[in-house]
Amino acid sequence: MTLFLYIITGILLLLIILGLLAPKNYNIFRSIVINKNKAEVFEHLKFLRKQQEWSPWAKKDPNMEKKFTGVDGEVGAISYWNGNKEVGEGEQEITRIITNERIEGELRFFKPWKSISDCYFNVKELEAEKTIVTWGFSGKNKFPVSLMMLFMNMDKSVGKDFEKGLADLKGLLEA
Repeated sequence: MTLFLYIITGILLLLIILGLLAPKNYNIFRSIVINKNKAEVFEHLKFLRKQQEWSPWAKKDPNMEKKFTGVDGEVGAISYWNGNKEVGEGEQEITRIITNERIEGELRFFKPWKSISDCYFNVKELEAEKTIVTWGFSGKNKFPVSLMMLFMNMDKSVGKDFEKGLADLKGLLEA
């Protein structure tokens, strides 16, 4: 019985230590320069339906169920999806628009696990026909998910999807 208590105490101490070391927040983003003016790029980005044209997750499951509610391109618009294991189930809602500068949203994932993240697009003019787009999302890692982040590099895994999506967006807008 004493050995059992030592084992349980050791496991609990290990979980506490790992919980203290685990990352509590995340902010993942990528940027790309698009050879179009800022207003054109922004106008395309603000529509949730248009995001399906270049979204890396839409390509991972072309048969996913999609629903759109609200007025697309305006605060309150929602894009819902339910797809395969790679894309899961969730929704994205536009929560704030600063015309020709920033689009903010909330990502709500239902499957494979529940979580909420903030997402955004920043648009900045470099020159008359050159615009830098930054796409990102951020949030908090709650216990026990925070423990998983000790062994998973979310920036690396999600970052490559952002890079693919932005490259496809660039190709689409520059065509």
